Parts: sequence; C-alpha cells; structure tokens
Amino acid sequence: MSSTSPATDTSTLTGSYTIDPAHSRIGFVARHAMVTKVRGSFKEFEGSGFFDADDPTKSKLNLTITAASIDTGNADRDGHLRSNDFFSMDQYPQITFVSTGVERTGDDRYRVTGDLTLKGVTKPVSVEFEHTGAAVDPFGNHRVGFEGSTTVNRKDWGITWNAPLEAGGVLVGEKVVLEFDVSAIRTGD
Repeated sequence: MSSTSPATDTSTLTGSYTIDPAHSRIGFVARHAMVTKVRGSFKEFEGSGFFDADDPTKSKLNLTITAASIDTGNADRDGHLRSNDFFSMDQYPQITFVSTGVERTGDDRYRVTGDLTLKGVTKPVSVEFEHTGAAVDPFGNHRVGFEGSTTVNRKDWGITWNAPLEAGGVLVGEKVVLEFDVSAIRTGD
C-alpha cells in the first residue's frame, strides 16, 4: 500500500475522480433558538471532477445532492426542512454545485469557487478546502481526501422562514456553515 501525506508532492494525483458517498459527508450547521447549533447532513449525493495538482486552475467539480435525503436526527425537523417553509423539496429535488474556478491558496489549500443552486436560485460561493491525504486502499482504489467549509446566508437562496422568540431573536439563524469531508476515487487520467 502506498500513500502520500498532505505535505508531500501531489503532482501524481492529477486525474479524474468520483466522490465516494460511503466515505464522504456533506453537512451543515445552523444556529437554533439563538442558543445552540443544529447539525445535519445529506445522505444521498454524487459528484465528480478533475483535479490538476500541477495547475489547479484546470481543476473542476460537479456535485448533485438529493435534497430529500436531509437528516438532522429528528424526523419532525427533517419534515419541516423538506417543506415549502425551507427547501420546497417536491418542487426542487436537487441541490447542485458546479465549479467555475479553482486556485491554490497555500500548501495543501485550495479555494473552489462555483455556482450553488438551491431552491431554484443560483448564487456564487467559494469553499476553502484542505487536501487531507492520498492513499491506495486495500481494493486498489487511488483515493484523495479534501475537507472544506464555507458560510452562507440562507436568505440569499430565498429560504426566509423564521419564528420570533419571546425573549427576542429568532428560532433559526440566517447563517449556515456548509461542511464537506470528501473521499474521492480516481477513475482516470
């Protein structure tokens, strides 16, 4: 088994990749009742792209998330999030991200900019990623790992539902942290 650590030469990692959903997580964190954070994730997604380690500007990523696969660990909350108050998942069954640019921002760090489409609205976002490693797994798959996050305002995508709290403030925060823990399998050069 061979592997590279994040601080080593990544030039041998150039190639086409498919995200392995069984070993990846796409999640989010939102403030609830002004006092705590609610975490959730999407259980169904697929993504592919091309990573050019020598010239990251040639890299690209496409991601499609099944909106109804949202899971916060609470069935009532998940049902509310699927409704027209939030994601309108019957009308907008997919969330997509298509990269428009990739740049190296430091050792093992990249900024991926692209168009996030949610609830029929497309807005540009930038996600800061860190290359977390590469390895050949026991099945001969060449894997690469990245972790990243970005903070967005849900109102930018027309997700405006809220409820006032008796002591002031609102039930759901406007800012949402999107989290990406990605393991991708190389599918070609």
